[in-house]
Amino acid sequence: MPIVLASASPRRQELLKNAGIDFVVHPANIEEVGRANENPATLAERMAREKARAVEESFTGRCILAADTVVVIDDNVLGKPRDSEDAARMLRMLSGREHRVITGVCLLGAGFEDVLSETTAVHFSPLTNAEIRDYIATGEPMDKAGAYAIQGIASRWISRIEGDYFNVVGLPVALVWRMLRERGAL
Repeated sequence: MPIVLASASPRRQELLKNAGIDFVVHPANIEEVGRANENPATLAERMAREKARAVEESFTGRCILAADTVVVIDDNVLGKPRDSEDAARMLRMLSGREHRVITGVCLLGAGFEDVLSETTAVHFSPLTNAEIRDYIATGEPMDKAGAYAIQGIASRWISRIEGDYFNVVGLPVALVWRMLRERGAL
């Protein structure tokens, strides 16, 4: 039986499909709000848990997979930009620096709830104001945590990563595979 993916993210869907993991999509549609002084990994894990729990009653007894990705620099969590000015602010923060991408993953099923996270360090090349402006004009940054897509146009500015590439795309596939295998959900 396919797992339930509690996400509308086309990137997560593509990653699961490419890994040969059978799934159906049922987005959670919850408000994603951090709490005061909440650790970024705790935030990502809590949001993943809340997403899985939000769809649980519609899929009793099924294995539900949810994830939440945050970008962190200088202890600032960068979510999805509100508008183009917010995207420019985020990209200026990332320019020429290293940041972390943390994805919380929740696997929820009959009698279990497993929550883990994966962290990847990403190194950004310096960006000019013109590059930032032109990138925002493409629309690509607008629905991405940290205002960039490593697998898209922004790939030209990623000089190095340390950790799981797919985590930066939005789903640490190897971690998900291991979690599913350990629970016999494959």
